[in-house]
Amino acid sequence: MNRKSFFVAVTGLTALACAPLFTHNPYYIHMIGTIMIYAILLFGLDIVVGYTGQVSLGHAGLFGVGSYTAGVLFIKLGAPLWVIIPASVAVTAGFGALLALPALRVSGPYLAMVTLAFGTIVQILINEMDFLTEGPLGIKIPKPSLAGMQLNENGFYWLVFALMVLSLVVADRILRSQIGRAFEALRGSPVASDCMGVSVYQYKVFAFVISAGYAGLAGCLYAYSEQYISPNTYNFELTVLFLLAVIMGGRKTRTGALLGAAIIVILPKLLDDLELFRIVASTLAVLMAIGAGVGIARKLTTPKAMAVPVLGTMALAGFSFWLQSITDWRLSIFGLMILFVVYYLQDGIVGFVRNLFARKGGATDNHAFRTIDRSKDAIMVASNTGHIEAGHDLLTAKGVLMQFGGLKAINQVDLHVKRGTIHGLIGPNGSGKSTMMNVLTGIYVPTAGSIEFAGRSVVGRTSSDIALSGIARTFQNVQLFGEMTALQNIQVGLHHTFGSSILDVSLHTPRYRREEEASVERGLGLINFVGLTGLANEEARNLPYGKQRLLEIARALALDPQLLLLDEPAAGLTAPDIKELVTIIRKIRDHGITVILIEHHMDVVMSICDSVSVLDFGQKIAEGKPAEVQADEKVIEAYLGGTAA
Repeated sequence: MNRKSFFVAVTGLTALACAPLFTHNPYYIHMIGTIMIYAILLFGLDIVVGYTGQVSLGHAGLFGVGSYTAGVLFIKLGAPLWVIIPASVAVTAGFGALLALPALRVSGPYLAMVTLAFGTIVQILINEMDFLTEGPLGIKIPKPSLAGMQLNENGFYWLVFALMVLSLVVADRILRSQIGRAFEALRGSPVASDCMGVSVYQYKVFAFVISAGYAGLAGCLYAYSEQYISPNTYNFELTVLFLLAVIMGGRKTRTGALLGAAIIVILPKLLDDLELFRIVASTLAVLMAIGAGVGIARKLTTPKAMAVPVLGTMALAGFSFWLQSITDWRLSIFGLMILFVVYYLQDGIVGFVRNLFARKGGATDNHAFRTIDRSKDAIMVASNTGHIEAGHDLLTAKGVLMQFGGLKAINQVDLHVKRGTIHGLIGPNGSGKSTMMNVLTGIYVPTAGSIEFAGRSVVGRTSSDIALSGIARTFQNVQLFGEMTALQNIQVGLHHTFGSSILDVSLHTPRYRREEEASVERGLGLINFVGLTGLANEEARNLPYGKQRLLEIARALALDPQLLLLDEPAAGLTAPDIKELVTIIRKIRDHGITVILIEHHMDVVMSICDSVSVLDFGQKIAEGKPAEVQADEKVIEAYLGGTAA
């Protein structure tokens, strides 16, 4: 966060803290307090929705678990606040772990349905377990006591404010750390995450547990705020509002969570007052027109793209002055406004404003432009080769069979890759090359056969475990984390270098700061190594296709691999870029890293490979030196078409 953003944030939070001093109306104090409570929940929900890309409709249920944990502990045990708050967080986090279990097996609409069922079950249990929850009668709970003093409305407001700020700081630090990058990588490409040593299984559970902890804290504070809780509060409508708040405010931003919470609390109340609705509609129309003008002037958007939003807000303003009563139109207007934001502002309100006023060239990361004293080639590859001597087999595959139903994608293939060499793996499309890559990296478990890497079997191990053991890869279809910068992509590959815990991250301990700084320095070194100097802060999805290929190589090198699998790295590159790629691959080999290269550019394969294996219809038909393979009649017939090109 730069100084300007920090100043704005501190100013805004200071104004929020002083709100009770400017009004003595308990209604407004309670409303702002509710916004802050909802914001705490949305900080956590954004981890699941905004960062990992999972759609959860179960957070109203988790919110209810936090509330009822507080209520039950108070009425049954008379527990104090300092016991109730951590207990609510811990119990709800446990439920979050249970909710994560289906997330490991299903995704998309199926996950949404499962989480919705979870929320419904929680509501039913709260209603039926009257021996514990008082059932439909609900639970009354007074404002808490702190240090022996009963908190009034203002005192409780400041307690909520303090916990909201603490939640915001912790969430922000987590999501800017290696943990947050791991969460975001899951959204970008779960397969690539696993192959970078970031376990999809582990971090999905982690995301749900942290998110649930936030929901538990929010639920606990909500119980004290309302002083009465009942099962009907935690219904489907509430969980949809939470999800819409994240979308409308803007995902992947704490400001968006605060704004989204304010929208779902204030907007329905504003629509109860016709005069106030007219003021809001008119203001919105003016702001949209100004924003559109700025966007068009800065060439960030086009008149055609802004025509409907501007005309729509103007029509809403005109409609507000035509109305004589808002009562019959309230829900329809609310729904239309939500649809407008979701459809036209897909990055949310905060994202729209950020894109509108962002400097050309993207936001600045204070780490990204540090001067690196190391040479361009200093990728600092760790000597991870152990006792294996040069020339000995680093990877041995025997009788590998990969069968999909009746189709044998790989049929009894043997492969011997010697340490310190570049081993080509070629063949026509559909010959099984990429399937072999997937088998070697644990994406597929072979039907039969054995694979040993550095003397240890690969078969049956997870992709993340294999990656951490020393096998890195790129993909035939680029699998970058598109919404992350080039530097952040590489830092995901450096995830294994972090030993700091979530506590270290939350407290910003010296250990965490050292590891973060080291990852930035190493990441920039790798960026320079592959020729992407100056692009560290560019989002990966905005890079030209050829440069995305190079970024994938840099990210794979971040794992400090013994063996690097390159799946058609020259695809999409121009002739000068291919020449540079060949130089990079040779440098990688010179740093002691063994390479398996799949490539359709035969001039590349023949010029840099020490040995070549040829597949055809899943079977190995030839193996040897490039010149020998090039002259093999079976290869010429199956692949080269009678030429040596």
